[in-house]
Amino acid sequence: MRVAIIGAGYVGLVTGTGLASRGYDVSLADIDAQKVAMINQSRAPFHEAGLEPLLQKLVGKNLRATVETNKAVTTADVVFICVQTYCQDDGAIDLTHIKQAVTSVGKALKNREGHSLVIIKSTVIPGTTEKVLLPLLEKTSGKKEGEDFRIAVNPEFLREGRAVEDFLNPDRIVIGELENDSGDVLCQLYQDFNAPVLRVDLMTAEMIKYASNVFLATKISFINEIGNICKKLGIDTYKVAQGMSLDSRISPHFLSAGIGFGGSCLPKDTKALVSAAQEWGYQPSLLQSVIKVNDEQPLRLVEVAANSVRELSQRKVAVLGLAFKPGTDDMRDAPAIKIINELLRRGALVTAYDPVAMDNARGIFGKQIEYASNAEDAVSDAELVFIVTEWTEFNNPALYRGKKVFCGRRVFSPGQISNSDCEGVCW
Repeated sequence: MRVAIIGAGYVGLVTGTGLASRGYDVSLADIDAQKVAMINQSRAPFHEAGLEPLLQKLVGKNLRATVETNKAVTTADVVFICVQTYCQDDGAIDLTHIKQAVTSVGKALKNREGHSLVIIKSTVIPGTTEKVLLPLLEKTSGKKEGEDFRIAVNPEFLREGRAVEDFLNPDRIVIGELENDSGDVLCQLYQDFNAPVLRVDLMTAEMIKYASNVFLATKISFINEIGNICKKLGIDTYKVAQGMSLDSRISPHFLSAGIGFGGSCLPKDTKALVSAAQEWGYQPSLLQSVIKVNDEQPLRLVEVAANSVRELSQRKVAVLGLAFKPGTDDMRDAPAIKIINELLRRGALVTAYDPVAMDNARGIFGKQIEYASNAEDAVSDAELVFIVTEWTEFNNPALYRGKKVFCGRRVFSPGQISNSDCEGVCW
């Protein structure tokens, strides 16, 4: 089975590489020529554990990248559309890029003989595939779904930093189908994957993706809200979370209190679902609160520091960790952005360091801050240290001798560093 992947970002590149590792012939199509060139040189265009070794093994064999969408589509039996979706200023989903991708696929299908299966793997609001993307695909291809091609929805559930592992060892495979035929093809494609398969209609598959991400966002904002209350009372939030997690109905996952969630999925998807629900005539007050708590949480760390040292203006501050979480260089909606901007607004002199996200940080902050080559250099002249991302290398108490540390993530175990030297955002 020949596979085309439209969009070689996080989802597309991991999906294509994962399928190639299972023996499928895969073409990755992307409009970014530089990214295509890097992939064809077996280099990953972003940091993702385990990805580059797979590229080195597969590129030139059964995996290739191209800027020629038409060629990739016309030679494929299965076409995955994996382009990123974005949010507009009001939180509504922006379909610009996926519409462009669907249009390109439709034009290519004009020239293809035989049936193709087009799979929407991009995250889209329920109803988008059937009401927007399918009509556009039929219009641009001049063909009819069910007669000339099939369409399906196959949401991704990949965690940045562990995306390769998640793709190869999924905890579930969700297939949204209009007809059984399309679902059958996807079942065949995933036949060597050891995971339960759920086959539903298109809208249900789309909603499963949103409901999953928004639930995780809700769980994070919930424990942060509890953490903010615990801090007022002098209670260790992490002990509270530990006690909660022993309840099998709750589980320990996503109960780490801190400065909130970021990345390419949870913020965008929560806002998009809120916006869509309002369009459908429903006010999702719980989800609106999830966003509000998360927007405010990073700034609480700055407030904790300000309350402790009174004045931040002209104070030398080291910010350790810039990516929204360890294991990735992704700074999309990273809490570090809000924290650094607030520190700058208050007149602090900021030096930052992250093991892998420095290039992305330079693109965001430019010359507003200084950049260190390692954690030691970052903290050497600093009076205050903000730990924003829980990279393992930051768990080194000796690094912070003589410094006042403010933790946005629980890096240290209780007793590892004195409370007088280190204060957490909500513990």
